[in-house]
Amino acid sequence: MLILGFTSPHATGHAAASSAPGHSAVLAVVLAFPVAMALATGVEAPSTAIAQLGQLDDTHRRRFGRGTLALLVVIVGGLTLCLTTLAVQLRIGIPGADSTQIADIAHAAAGPGWLYGAFQLTSSLLLLAAASSSFQAGPGLLKALSGTPEKPGVLPPVLGRTNRHHTPYWSVLVYLAAAALIIVAAAAQEQELVLFYAVAVFVSFLVGLLAMTRFALREGKPALAWVNGVAAAAVAFTLAVNLLRGWPVLSMVATLLIAAGLYFRWNRAGRPTGIEDIEAQAEAG
Repeated sequence: MLILGFTSPHATGHAAASSAPGHSAVLAVVLAFPVAMALATGVEAPSTAIAQLGQLDDTHRRRFGRGTLALLVVIVGGLTLCLTTLAVQLRIGIPGADSTQIADIAHAAAGPGWLYGAFQLTSSLLLLAAASSSFQAGPGLLKALSGTPEKPGVLPPVLGRTNRHHTPYWSVLVYLAAAALIIVAAAAQEQELVLFYAVAVFVSFLVGLLAMTRFALREGKPALAWVNGVAAAAVAFTLAVNLLRGWPVLSMVATLLIAAGLYFRWNRAGRPTGIEDIEAQAEAG
């Protein structure tokens, strides 16, 4: 698709090719920064997965993790730069309400034929695969918080029931119902959902980075603490820009309410510990 777009595009768009956009470059960077920070989710996902590779020791996990992240930066960064260049060359501007910019780029590059359809199909499958990570991690979190019948946790034990494949089926159904409810409430407008999703994601990133900063300071590793502190500042800036859009504040309120509810139930359950070992115990059993 990229080769076709650069060498023999089907058509060009109608965006104005102007070097004077009417606003400062700093403002453009500020507005684009939250979108660019969405790539951080691509860093978090393989990092979490690599940590679960019990077949590898620490040295091999570290080596595998570094290689994976390096490939991620090269592939995603290269695609982003190429698509940006192609959008400028083909004069693709802000997409319509029923399209996306990458779809407009593909349509201009390949036309309305089978190649464009294949591109849309593979893009949909890629998004579906990305969404599946939530349905893998989310039910697992509910399972961990539910504890076991012998050692109750924060949530009802029924959410921790699993089948022979260690799948917490009730937790999966809860996530499925929640996802369906949110999609219906948003009228399937995924661009609207992204604003709310981003707040919850970056709140979790911020809390995690602050915790890592504190941990590094307690371990006497100032360089690592500095790196985590800078990353936390970047995430905090991104979160602030998202909240300035208005409606995402509701997502922040919902996040705080859920956190407060879980904290209340954790105290009510006697502050149980060992949640991080639940998955290992289940696999061993």
